[in-house]
Amino acid sequence: MSFQVSIQPSQHSFSAEADETILEAALRHGLTLPYGCRDGACGACRGKVLAGTVEHGKAQPHALSEADRAAGLALFCCASAQSDLTIECKEVRALSDIPVKTLPARVQKLERVAPDVMLVELKLPASERLQFLAGQYIDILLKDGKRRAFSLANAPHDDACLQLHVRQVPGGQFTGHVFDAMKERDILRFNGPHGTFFLREDSDKPLLLVAGGTGFAPIKAIVEHAIAEQCTRPLSIYWGGRTRADLYLATLAEQWAAAHPHIRFVPVLSDATAADAWDGRSGFVHAAAMQDFPDLSAHQAYVCGSPAMVAAARRDFVAQCGLPEDEFFADSFDFANDGAPDNPTNPG
Repeated sequence: MSFQVSIQPSQHSFSAEADETILEAALRHGLTLPYGCRDGACGACRGKVLAGTVEHGKAQPHALSEADRAAGLALFCCASAQSDLTIECKEVRALSDIPVKTLPARVQKLERVAPDVMLVELKLPASERLQFLAGQYIDILLKDGKRRAFSLANAPHDDACLQLHVRQVPGGQFTGHVFDAMKERDILRFNGPHGTFFLREDSDKPLLLVAGGTGFAPIKAIVEHAIAEQCTRPLSIYWGGRTRADLYLATLAEQWAAAHPHIRFVPVLSDATAADAWDGRSGFVHAAAMQDFPDLSAHQAYVCGSPAMVAAARRDFVAQCGLPEDEFFADSFDFANDGAPDNPTNPG
């Protein structure tokens, strides 16, 4: 049975099944409520039930007392709807709403999706979850105290595992370990989330998303979040690589475009080989976007890739296409400068 849940003061609403928690239902619809452990223990997801009835589930007494329940409070990570509901809680919509944590994680999956790209899935402890905005990154904490930053490639509603796209860098301390020594079930520690590269949801402008190489990771998170939120803003994705192998999840992007009329995907190769048999767009990825969008004055642009690509896109989108400077959002993948070249560190 399905019930309607209305959130105050945002006035957002979503449907919730009787056998899922209110938090699970909200995340499924792209709405992020505050939460921490998702196990009824920390109280971070506490809110008030203004109208309707809930089943409190496994809420633990120290996090939700009998007096709290009598006052109409509930833990939305474990409470489920038993009728239509009106609830009161603050939605997570800004950086200031999200706590930065240091957590352990187990390597759940290693999949080489290109000769030099590893898809890494990290599983958090059962009592922990990481809240983040689509497009943010985490710092992997190395034993020598150094950090390596990787964008989260999954959307916030899909947080059972954290997905990273790791490109192998010659001589890279951490990426060398990922490709040569890391095994499933290994334990890592990370700190996050970080960064200001995330979807601005208070705008209805069309979106231009430009990625170079593994810069596709945060773009993927943003697109999947927009789909979950049923956002219908026109969304154009341009993904550039040297050869076809660099577009390691092109099939996924093609599926987005096929399933959603407002999404367009344009792959671009700069150094296609004869083996690629490429008849698509060629050259610099941001230049291909400019050819299709000579006027960006009414758009937002989200660009992620190498520093040179990001700098060129910023310069040319603003100067030649009229993009407002404050509508350009970027994540520049710079290499660590501590003497051990490695995967991108995202300055935010």
